[in-house]
Amino acid sequence: MLRNLMALRQISQRMITTTSRKQLQNKVQDKQKLFQEDNGMPVYLKGGARDALLYRLTMVLSLAGTGYLFFELFNAAMPKK
Repeated sequence: MLRNLMALRQISQRMITTTSRKQLQNKVQDKQKLFQEDNGMPVYLKGGARDALLYRLTMVLSLAGTGYLFFELFNAAMPKK
């Protein structure tokens, strides 16, 4: 029984390691260069097509919400017959 526990302890120590097997490339410096270059583009659009799509979607939803707000305010202001 003790031999089994010792073997289990040794196996568990071998499986848990603190080193990573796959090293990830640091992309922070590339992103810093991209966002700090002066090309006349606003910072919220420098991320590419995904940022542009997200910006346009946000603007459309904001304008639609504002339009719906005014529609509901107009309906609330009109007396019901």
